[in-house]
Amino acid sequence: MMNGGELLVAQLQAYGVRRVFMVPGESFLPCIDALYGRRDVIESVVCRQEGGAAYMAEAHGKLTGEPGICFVSRGPGATNAAIGVHTAREDSTPMILFIGQVGTDTVDRQCFQEVDYRAMYAPLAKWVAQIERADRIPEYIARAWAIATSGRPGPVVLALPDDMLAQTVDAPLAPLPRASQGSPASNDMVRLRELIESAERPLLLLGGARWSDSERDTIREFAERFDLPVATAWRRLELFDNDHPNFVGQVSASMPAHQKDVVTQSDLVIALGTRLCEPTTINYQWLASPVPKQTLVHIYPDANEIGRLCVPALGIVASVSGFADAVQTLHPTAGWQPRRRGSQAMQAAAEMPPMPGPLDLNIAARHVASTLPANACVTVGAGNYALYAHRHIAFKGLGSQLAPAVGAMGYGLPAAIAAKLNKRDAAVICFAGDGCFQMTMQEVGTAAQYRLGIVILVFNNGLFGTIRLHQERAYPGRPLGTDLVNPDFAVLAQSYGGFGRVITRTEDFAAAYDAALAFAQRENMPAILDLRYDADLILPDRTLTQIRKTS
Repeated sequence: MMNGGELLVAQLQAYGVRRVFMVPGESFLPCIDALYGRRDVIESVVCRQEGGAAYMAEAHGKLTGEPGICFVSRGPGATNAAIGVHTAREDSTPMILFIGQVGTDTVDRQCFQEVDYRAMYAPLAKWVAQIERADRIPEYIARAWAIATSGRPGPVVLALPDDMLAQTVDAPLAPLPRASQGSPASNDMVRLRELIESAERPLLLLGGARWSDSERDTIREFAERFDLPVATAWRRLELFDNDHPNFVGQVSASMPAHQKDVVTQSDLVIALGTRLCEPTTINYQWLASPVPKQTLVHIYPDANEIGRLCVPALGIVASVSGFADAVQTLHPTAGWQPRRRGSQAMQAAAEMPPMPGPLDLNIAARHVASTLPANACVTVGAGNYALYAHRHIAFKGLGSQLAPAVGAMGYGLPAAIAAKLNKRDAAVICFAGDGCFQMTMQEVGTAAQYRLGIVILVFNNGLFGTIRLHQERAYPGRPLGTDLVNPDFAVLAQSYGGFGRVITRTEDFAAAYDAALAFAQRENMPAILDLRYDADLILPDRTLTQIRKTS
């Protein structure tokens, strides 16, 4: 016999869950007590705020391909966690959020902290449900797991009434749901080869979630056989070796001109595993909706996504795994020669002009890139500063980057914590703008508590920089609401027992960064470099003054 909390945690353990993220609450105390009883096999990571906990669970889902698990309390806890659920939805990340709920005897009385989670989370989650009988907990978790990981992956929300968790039941655990992966039909693969061989300027576009290393290798070999230039969807740089001669870059409105030319001049686009969302289609100007000017092949595991925005010439309902299996036997027709070498894609970052001012962030980013260990993970949130990571670092494998395709601020630090917990011997570097960092900077306390040696680079120009950039383009010289008064971020790190240093000159960066990384790895504690620079330096290659003059 077990109470509902014990049964729930036992079911998670049976599914191989080894870590959960939470902010504790009295509404799910039986779960917390059950986690205490299984603390040797399931690590409970206690976070400072529910938004950070949900971000960590989402990042864990990205890294592992299995649902990230998050527990939060009812009402305020549930609303705080919404940003992580939204991120999981937009980024197609498997995740399960458990929310404490009022007792079943008080539902619909608008009692203390009651929220209708079905109404609240319906637009954000793949499925929202409330478990009202403890003996059905295994059934609900099995269904949640299947929904979170099938088709287009995403988040599931389960509400847990407190009296249900206290019920004592004798119920069997559910087996792990295993769905077969969709695969292309043989005639689809024949048609794909015909389209590739007749194209003048083909492009392979990679994106989506739940890739494996073997699938990544198989797709690389496919690109090499047909000499396809390869781009990644917005913030999916880790899906293809950025040093590979076929690599173009990540598709976005801000991609350098020499990369954008390869993308926009393509006449065949093979989109594998990715949704055709606004950033990846360059605001629907490159891949137009509903009918692109290019020939489009869309390979995606969810039939509802194919043709939803861009009608393909060939739509294939298949997972990345299923397509990778099928493409291994696809070879060019005898005598066929590619019209364009993939190596002409010019993937190398354009040489940046020297930045004005005493601290050149391009030089700083190049130092980070040149010294990154092979197993490193770089995380970013949302902001112009992310360009320093994306333009200078060559990401080379799954887990080498964590970034929110949804563009959610505050993501970088919680993601770095999840990455370090997942692989404690890896170097984890977080790029964060000063505005972005302050959305979740309280999670430095979580990093310190669990002795996680992450290095945080705070790009501190005293601005909500991306918004200021848009302001100056639309309403030059009329900024409002984008100036920030910041604390000393180095002192913040020191107050938690970590490493902190303020950097204002280019010549001081390399030694300080090396010292921060060495400290983090030696002491297993967080390190922060507070990079202070002029607010005019809004982009790696342009200033606000220049933008204002052309607006």
